[in-house]
Amino acid sequence: GLAGLGVTKGDRVVIYMPMVPEALISMLACARIGAIHSVVFGGFAPAELAARIDDAQPKVILSASCGIEPSRVVSYKPFLDEAIERSDHKPDKVVVLQREQLAAELGERDIDWQEFIASDAAQAGVDCVEVKATDPLYILYTSGTTGRPKGIFRDNGGHAVALRWSMENI
Repeated sequence: GLAGLGVTKGDRVVIYMPMVPEALISMLACARIGAIHSVVFGGFAPAELAARIDDAQPKVILSASCGIEPSRVVSYKPFLDEAIERSDHKPDKVVVLQREQLAAELGERDIDWQEFIASDAAQAGVDCVEVKATDPLYILYTSGTTGRPKGIFRDNGGHAVALRWSMENI
């Protein structure tokens, strides 16, 4: 689906989702096509999300209509829309996973997740894109408490080494 939206090796994708299987699927999909993903905690306020959008300059944002907390449902789409409005960089497309707890109204650049995964491009699949160990895999942002958040790139090789070490030692 991402390849069908024109995402290629080196492009950035912001994942603004709750902890749902689709978030992990999104990360793996980015890795498969060589795109660089950045997970932004679902429910971040618009100003913080806008700063990360401007820095990462994503071609696509993958999101959900809402997140579910113990005492409330948090609507993500209004936060995301405001963040995009505030940011200088505008993504080409926003894919929204509609959750049954709260559906979001979709705009012109938005695509429903179910349509996204049912698209011809998504159904066709793509081969893995070869990347170097030093090619970036994802961007992790500092909290931004001391000013503007700073994006830290984790490369493919470093991630694989850290994952192997973690599996044995943690």
